[in-house]
Amino acid sequence: MGEATREIAWVKQARKEFEAFPPRAQRIMLSALTIAAEGGKADIAKPMKGLGSGVFEIALAHRSEAYRAVYALQIHEAIWVVHAFQKKSRQGIKTPRQDIDPIRERLKRLKEQLR
Repeated sequence: MGEATREIAWVKQARKEFEAFPPRAQRIMLSALTIAAEGGKADIAKPMKGLGSGVFEIALAHRSEAYRAVYALQIHEAIWVVHAFQKKSRQGIKTPRQDIDPIRERLKRLKEQLR
């Protein structure tokens, strides 16, 4: 048997953002987070480039809307959800700067707090 299931921890603001998603989108994303907590990677999760290793983005298309949740694997023992947002950008698949900045900031703050 593999390693124990890790806790899923939330940055407070990310939790608030996530709770604004439609219930079905929340359920699908929570199941992807659970897979990560159990040591796997859901099909809808992919590494997020440019933010260091161990940072993943869950990308969900739901009723013509795009929802994202970003989590980090390498901060303490838990899986930390650092940002959740509805992607408004129509410019392809690139994550908009206004969503990258809070992710960077929250990752930095978490690392400092959990040293």
